Amino acid sequence: MRFYIDDLPVIFPYDYVYPEQYQYMCSLKKSLDSKGHGMLEMPSGTGKTISLLSLIIAYQQFYPGRRKLVYCSRTVPEIDKALAELKRLIEYRRSQGCEDKDFVGLGLTSRKNLCVHPTVSKERKGAVVDARCRQMTASWVRDKARTEGNIELCDFFEKIQTLEPSELLPAGVYTLEDLTDYGRANGICPYYLSRRVIPFADVIIYSFHYMLDPKVAELVSKEFDRDSIIVFDEAHNIDSICIDSLSIDINQRTLRASTESVERLSERVSEMKAQNSEKLRTEYESLVDGLRDALAARDEDLVLANPILPDNVLREAVPGSIRKAEHFVRFLKRFIEYLKARMRVMHVVAETTPSFLHHIREITYIERKPLRFCAERLASLVRTLEITDLEEYGALARVASFATLCSTYETGFVVLFEPHEGANADITNPVLHLACLDAAIAIKPVFQRFHSVIITSGTLSPMDMYPKMLEFTPVVQESFTMTLARQCFAPLVVTRGSDQVTISSKFEVRNDPAVVRNYGNLLIEVARSVPDGIVAFFPSYLYMESIVAMWNENGVLKDVWKHKLIFVETPDAAETSVALQNYRTACNNGRGAVLLSVARGKVSEGIDFDHNYGRAVIMFGIPYQYTESRILKARLEFMREAHQIRENDFLTFDALRHASQCIGRVLRGKTDYGLMILADKRYSRADKRSKLPRWIGTCLTETSLNLSTDMAISLVRKFLKVMAQPFDMQSQLGVSMWANEHIVQHGGRGDIAAMEVDS
Repeated sequence: MRFYIDDLPVIFPYDYVYPEQYQYMCSLKKSLDSKGHGMLEMPSGTGKTISLLSLIIAYQQFYPGRRKLVYCSRTVPEIDKALAELKRLIEYRRSQGCEDKDFVGLGLTSRKNLCVHPTVSKERKGAVVDARCRQMTASWVRDKARTEGNIELCDFFEKIQTLEPSELLPAGVYTLEDLTDYGRANGICPYYLSRRVIPFADVIIYSFHYMLDPKVAELVSKEFDRDSIIVFDEAHNIDSICIDSLSIDINQRTLRASTESVERLSERVSEMKAQNSEKLRTEYESLVDGLRDALAARDEDLVLANPILPDNVLREAVPGSIRKAEHFVRFLKRFIEYLKARMRVMHVVAETTPSFLHHIREITYIERKPLRFCAERLASLVRTLEITDLEEYGALARVASFATLCSTYETGFVVLFEPHEGANADITNPVLHLACLDAAIAIKPVFQRFHSVIITSGTLSPMDMYPKMLEFTPVVQESFTMTLARQCFAPLVVTRGSDQVTISSKFEVRNDPAVVRNYGNLLIEVARSVPDGIVAFFPSYLYMESIVAMWNENGVLKDVWKHKLIFVETPDAAETSVALQNYRTACNNGRGAVLLSVARGKVSEGIDFDHNYGRAVIMFGIPYQYTESRILKARLEFMREAHQIRENDFLTFDALRHASQCIGRVLRGKTDYGLMILADKRYSRADKRSKLPRWIGTCLTETSLNLSTDMAISLVRKFLKVMAQPFDMQSQLGVSMWANEHIVQHGGRGDIAAMEVDS
């Protein structure tokens, strides 16, 4: 399909376009035209990714300047899915005669996913792959290999060093599998190939952390132009990702490993002084000129992951107290001993970063300035000492990053000492948290540096919360509903059991036998009535474990077992993957299955349960965060003071966006259908419903609110009978054909000039 939005010719690789897709593209173009930031909420399963790519690729190719698209997603499967959509789009554009011959699109991921070395690629742990790769690719290792000749190098890496930029990669779109296949076939390293192609690529698709985590962004994303278009897809949790990227936890294991690392570092310094003291002297002289010059020649991957210092700090000379290698090593030892002493706590201690720095100065006479340079000074020393196995120094790098972050930011952080790690207060295992409270710190450089940043997801409601938390002003802020030829999903709010006892996951009643029994009866009735797969979500692992244990005692699981197989998500990723695989097998075999899962877990984020894999989703309760968490309390207090966001407003917003993510897993397209069951009396309240995405809220009618279990099951059976009727695809396209006529007739918004459908 070819149509125009204003003067922009858009080529869409399908024969019809949904009205919400068209509206989404119009709003997206408005944001790009204004060179401002945008927030767009698009219903699940309505083609958000292909709409976004179609509009932006058309924008790239039509307007001068050819702005680079940087598309950020959350997981490797989602990255590959977006690459597959891009590949289909470019192939379709070429079939329509578009001049995209030089177009390059590719994805970035870790060495573990891209390594093709015959032995290194067999390693199971990503950290081991990283270490072995560095041992064969470091510049000084390669220099030694040329002189000594008995050091193993990576032939795939060596070959890529001999290629000119024009010889690296032919034009095209490469999924991660395509990239590894190309590297294997041509004897070049896909990982370093993707890194070298970044400056020439039109579209880069990678993880959020490559853009938001300063430890990674400095290596990967620093050369993008201001006109680049940055897209954060599935960005409903973007504030949590920003906070995680700047938060650090240190326990006793970390400190013990750091002590061992410092001793090794001291030995390496002594060896270097004896063998090549000139190298240490050269480093010392460069540090006088500032860290920027000292780190300018570093290998991009042969540095420890560090937070980024402001430019004005990097231009300063490194403090004399840590300029010499042996002085810096002693400085690290003193700082680690201070942390060990502070970790001997019997009660919780929370303080601001200025308070922490004041205390350390009083006790150890360590000043703020050398702490500020700690992480980058360690990176410089590691490079000077020609250390390739950075995994051995990971704990020390964490301590150095802690020092740098503490001394760089006066607000937006809290330093928290706890005598117990986790919820188990019976085991003394002290932990030190440097918790970032301000999500805007990590994303602020992105908003400042790039003209157009698009935040989009299926669950951004209520949308006015994000501009406050992230401190930006969107020029476009839209939420789109789903236009349907048939009601292909049915949200139901179950507030009580068949015995009229109110059900809720509220802390005071969640373990009440009547509530547990009614939750079990709801699951039994749904398993009896709904074919294929059912996914049930709980607010937490702890609650799921307690409920399942009680269900096992009162026979609920046996009754469910009569109708479906039962699988359970666990905190272990490998176990969960096996459970998911077996769940899908049971659904494919026609037996059907129930998957018991947790909100905020792996299953709730990025796992699709389309068609027979998910005919119903049950959300048992509201997934509020653990409100006794001291870090959460500190963040709530910060948001109240800094952004005037009340605690209850944020907690409800956070809980309902995760609930929306969970129930949204059931619908992956307009040809799909499924049930969304919200089992908690609080969902019937207007203040809770108003925070659900607009496309879900508009389908919550009076007849689907405040239901008992038997009333809900009656509606479930009625819905499934309707969905079981033969469905003519042409009627499904009715709404879209109306949109196409609307486009041709210049109706509605009046910003479409022409359209043609290719047969």
